Amino acid sequence: MASTNAVTFLWQGIDRKGFKIKGETQATSEILLKADLRRQGINPTKVKKKPKDLFGGNGKKIVPKDIAIFARQLATMMSAGVPLVQSFEIIGRGHDKPQMQDLVLGIKSDVEGGTSLADALEKQPKYFDALFCNLVGAGEQSGALEALLDKIATYKEKTEELKAKVKKALFYPIAVLVVAFIVCVILLIFVVPQFQSIFEGFGADLPAFTQMVVNLSEFVQAKWWAVFLGIAAAIFAFKYAKQRSPAMRRSLDIMSLKIPIIGGILEKSAQARFARTLATMFAAGVPLVEAMESVAGATGNALYYEATMKMKDDVSTGTQLQQSMKQTGVFPNMMVQMVSIGEESGSLDEMLSKVADFYEAEVDSLVDGLSSLLEPIIMAVLGVLVGGLVIAMYLPIFKMGAVV
Repeated sequence: MASTNAVTFLWQGIDRKGFKIKGETQATSEILLKADLRRQGINPTKVKKKPKDLFGGNGKKIVPKDIAIFARQLATMMSAGVPLVQSFEIIGRGHDKPQMQDLVLGIKSDVEGGTSLADALEKQPKYFDALFCNLVGAGEQSGALEALLDKIATYKEKTEELKAKVKKALFYPIAVLVVAFIVCVILLIFVVPQFQSIFEGFGADLPAFTQMVVNLSEFVQAKWWAVFLGIAAAIFAFKYAKQRSPAMRRSLDIMSLKIPIIGGILEKSAQARFARTLATMFAAGVPLVEAMESVAGATGNALYYEATMKMKDDVSTGTQLQQSMKQTGVFPNMMVQMVSIGEESGSLDEMLSKVADFYEAEVDSLVDGLSSLLEPIIMAVLGVLVGGLVIAMYLPIFKMGAVV
């Protein structure tokens, strides 16, 4: 942003025609903001700092989809001939997320101050990665910023669409398992004790399966807090260890690729991201060796990251890209052949785009297939869990009926 001390202010005032207006503006101080408003012909009547939310932000969190939309809006306005600074003003003022407004208007302030767009974006690494900044920088240096912004927008849109498909594949089974767990806990805490009080009047030993469920119910009733605390601690420890341990992340990434069906989705999505990112950077004129590091980070998988970094070393010593890809052993033969054709014909970016389209369509098809396959499996799991508890409760009643 223009200054690390910049603050967002809410203001009200009266314009030259006597109309009351209000808005929000980023400034380093209230005095400077009032002076700026007066220069615009606005007499400020009320100025105050914008309150932050409980989590220290100014509203809803900025997500990658917001950055993708921002890239498309900026590309559209540039292609329509709207000046860069004015484009930022329009996008910033029109956004419904205050944090996004602050981000865009902060970049606008930097650009107005003479900073290049790429340098202004680099000041916000949380939202604009090295790939985004490198492509913008290449566009500014070549005088083709408008065309590069369009490529960036397309890239971000495709990437977010692919991420959404993968999340959809993983979310459905996890959500159902969580619901099944909650239902089982409710049955153990509230339903099983009702049956237990009935069983106590039977004066006979309970079936082993029923006794096991009753014992489990007593444990959950007495230690439910310990169960939930243990689950929360395990999740926290897992996330902490994953963030801190590269070896653990690598092992998890490799293991995830071996999961039936889901592993195929993750593998093809990594291949699609590799092809899409490399195609975008190569089309932007970024040298192949320089592009490889950004491409490696975009794959989202440690195995493909290592393979891409090895390819970077190979290519820097004069090895052909398709030959290096083949040597890694992680890329499918069809992809290697398409890259080989692209290198020979001088249309590598076009071939990589076609490869990305193909694997994105494959991911889409696998996600749809997974949803169809999981439905009967999940129903069976729910039936076993919930049905097992119900059967355990009715076994003593069936046993008593048989004796009678």
